[in-house]
Amino acid sequence: FAEIQIQEKDRMGTAGKVIKCKAAVLWDQKKPFSIEEIEVAPPKTKEVRIKILATGICRTDDHVIKGAMASKFPVILGHEATGIVESIGEGVTTVKPGDKVIPLFLPQCRECNACRNPDGNLCIRSDITGRGVLADGTTRFTCKGKPVYHFMNTSTFTEYTVVDESSVAKIDDTAPPEKVCLIGCGFSTGYGAAVKTGKVKPGSTCVVFGLGGVGLSVIMGCKSAGASRIIGIDLNKDKFEKAMAVGATECISPKDSTKPISEVLSEMTGNNVGYTFEVIGRLDTMIDALASCHMNYGTSVVVGAPPSAKMLTYDPMLLFTGRTWKGCVFGGLKSRDDVPKLVTEFLAKKFDLDQLITHVLPFKQINEGFELLNSGQSIRTVLTF
Repeated sequence: FAEIQIQEKDRMGTAGKVIKCKAAVLWDQKKPFSIEEIEVAPPKTKEVRIKILATGICRTDDHVIKGAMASKFPVILGHEATGIVESIGEGVTTVKPGDKVIPLFLPQCRECNACRNPDGNLCIRSDITGRGVLADGTTRFTCKGKPVYHFMNTSTFTEYTVVDESSVAKIDDTAPPEKVCLIGCGFSTGYGAAVKTGKVKPGSTCVVFGLGGVGLSVIMGCKSAGASRIIGIDLNKDKFEKAMAVGATECISPKDSTKPISEVLSEMTGNNVGYTFEVIGRLDTMIDALASCHMNYGTSVVVGAPPSAKMLTYDPMLLFTGRTWKGCVFGGLKSRDDVPKLVTEFLAKKFDLDQLITHVLPFKQINEGFELLNSGQSIRTVLTF
């Protein structure tokens, strides 16, 4: 029996050993990824080593390449993935080797104030500032004798990664990895913004600014919450067809009118926009979205990550009349609690992730995946191993 247990613990024959594998290393900003052989150290206490099966390319990864988001270099990016637990460190109780999992860029330690508050989700263990190390202050990656930094507690552009136990969720074994990886970031961020942060009510009118992958997920959330009218807004009319397919009732471009978009929307809806979502990350559209919801009972949610080191000026009268202005990270969801539930809902066909995935490429074509993102040709590209 003890022998069976040992086999179960070391099903890949690699537990406790350094693993050599391929990873996409970013040596510096504004450079392409370089596929390198790296060494991945075994997990320490309360850590989990994961074999990655599929990983999505998200705009947030690109922010690091462009220098819009702080990071140390060299670094292994990627934060939206599905994998299998290869081995666990001492004291890990919530996952075991062989479990199918989603790494979580937003941890849930279950002990800090945000984790203990039913409305909170921004765990104190989140690495938003780009420290690039695990909880003990060190990295598990080396390449050519140099330490390589982690990204957002996850680092999924690699065959193997190590994460803290608070940054991993066990999911249903039957979940298709190349689809549910989106639940690790893009889908949940948008869907949660509608159902959890915005708390969209049945029969309401919603407006979504920005129709990328996260914007489409907001539309799916509004639809799921029972909104009767969902208006999509984007300068690129090529995005309208997909938005309508996932649940938008109509789509407009701000360029089609000389009037401010808030006026256009007020006229379209008989001045009854209950909820607006800014899913772009631009200061001017944040104000537009705020001004576009009803002046008294409207709620506007900022979903797009704002540009760093920029200040916003707005007319406080917009809030004085009664509007609510909110932000959210990961759609307000508690990661370890809600990710497994969303995977189960996906398997029950409550929503369709196929609409969001436009390209599937082998991992070695990661640079091509980022070209698709930057040229606007893709919604989500998923890399498979």
